[in-house]
Amino acid sequence: MIRDKEVRELSEGCPDTTRRASILGELNGGIADLGVLLPFTLGLVMAGLVPASGALAGFGIAYLVSAAIYRAPIPVQPMKAIGAVALAGGLASGSLMLSGVAMGVALLLIGLSGTIRRLAYLVPQSVVAGLQLGLGAMLAHHAVSLVLPSVPVGAAAVAFLWLASGAGRLPGALLLVVLSAAVNAAFGAGPSPVAPPPGLTLPALSDLPAALREGVVPQLPLTLTNAVLVTAVLARELFPDRRGRLTERRLCLTSGALNLLLCPMGAVPMCHGAGGLAAHHRFGARSGLGTGLLGAALLALAFAPETAQLAALSLVPLPVLGALLLFGAAELATSRRILDATLSCRIVIAITAVLTFLLDPAVAILIGLVAEAARRVIVRALLAPDDARHRG
Repeated sequence: MIRDKEVRELSEGCPDTTRRASILGELNGGIADLGVLLPFTLGLVMAGLVPASGALAGFGIAYLVSAAIYRAPIPVQPMKAIGAVALAGGLASGSLMLSGVAMGVALLLIGLSGTIRRLAYLVPQSVVAGLQLGLGAMLAHHAVSLVLPSVPVGAAAVAFLWLASGAGRLPGALLLVVLSAAVNAAFGAGPSPVAPPPGLTLPALSDLPAALREGVVPQLPLTLTNAVLVTAVLARELFPDRRGRLTERRLCLTSGALNLLLCPMGAVPMCHGAGGLAAHHRFGARSGLGTGLLGAALLALAFAPETAQLAALSLVPLPVLGALLLFGAAELATSRRILDATLSCRIVIAITAVLTFLLDPAVAILIGLVAEAARRVIVRALLAPDDARHRG
């Protein structure tokens, strides 16, 4: 079961959390999760599903609120399942908005009722480790898809980040984003010339069934696992001095409230995320300063002309965003507990990870729980003869 004292190492290779934070480190870590935020947001905006100003303002406010509440680099990310379905044509703009509102209501109910606390207590460590590994693999797969259009640029970005990580406090992510954006602005093609339709499309009652079926049903298990359960465990390990703030209940409530309040204003449905937290921490964020500054920048950009908003969203090349995301994925997936685990525990971790990657986190949890229960029965049966001989 998940207990703070039993969690020893959820993110191998992370810098020491006691290292004093620096402004450069906060800025460097604050932008490390752009590999998830920008591609999804730009895709939804260019498809005309959300207005650019609403998307930018939503993420800006959410990052500022999260920084103020948690005093830690808790990320704010687009809800990936809802976003993917919408981009594939499965959700119209009204259904997308209703999906975010419905997710907000569901998360608030789950958090206020105490259900999320009971769920966190019941999920074994082996299943959580498997979820981390599987979610890390999912992020890595998405990162590779961003790099593939220009492998040389992506490979150069990965090499740059790797070399910068070995050069002490050099803000590799910040330098890479600034340099690549400058080169893209000077020589790149820029944003798509096709502008999305302006303004909000208000939802109708007829949009609700699609919002629940295509949006909430696939998204809710992913949010509860990645954005709440795994994020809370990882956050308390990385920031043990702030564990009182970094609870499953609080993450559930902030995700719910932000969606309920911001999605009617045109924001993208959003949640927290373990991969984003690993990325922010990996590149130097130790407080809410870096993510808060990112939120302030996004909120300011929301008041710029639409052409400037689209240009800013598409300024950093996708292979560079993929390189940033790849480092965050590796940070999330790597766990010393996997190396230290017994063979039987590794089998449960592997089962959960594979099912998370291939099917769904909810399915992975259910089958992982069955596998963990079977593991315990088998281990006890194998140990019983030895215990009997010792008593004899």
